[in-house]
Amino acid sequence: MTRIVSGTAKGRVLQTPDKGTRPTSAKVREALFSKLESWKMVADVQVLDLFAGSGALGIEALSRGAAKATFVEKSRAASRVVATNLQITKLDHAARNVNLPAAEFLDRLGETNDGFDLVFIDPPYAMSEEELGDLLGKVEKHLTPDAVVVVERDASSEKPLLSAGLEVEDYRKWGGTAAWFLSPVLVDK
Repeated sequence: MTRIVSGTAKGRVLQTPDKGTRPTSAKVREALFSKLESWKMVADVQVLDLFAGSGALGIEALSRGAAKATFVEKSRAASRVVATNLQITKLDHAARNVNLPAAEFLDRLGETNDGFDLVFIDPPYAMSEEELGDLLGKVEKHLTPDAVVVVERDASSEKPLLSAGLEVEDYRKWGGTAAWFLSPVLVDK
């Protein structure tokens, strides 16, 4: 059972897709958000939840005060679950739910957005490091200067392949789950 850990939707039980997703555990979500809140990276931020699954990460961010969240999920069934969970938590007013593969969404986004402050990337563990590296290169183009990108992987995974524009700020491991906290490289002008 997946519950929202904190905020306005605390305790709400979320639906999960029947197959094909791996919801982030409450323990890991609490640890992720503890770190993000210590960096003041949750309240009033623009969130992108790629490979959204049930939407638990993005909904947790909205529950804790994020301004808006975009949920991207290629599975039509999972995308419907995200929509239901947004209604259950009464957070649908601050959300955009997109049924596309993550890379296609980023390609279509173009230069039209103001940038995301917080990005969650929780791809299938079977995704290759090369595919993840390519995706991070696409994400990098849509970040605000102070953004944080959280990449969740199997604990045995190697560090993600990073483009020159991203660097590792922190790395954490909880049981079988690992998370890399990435940020844009600041360039002096």
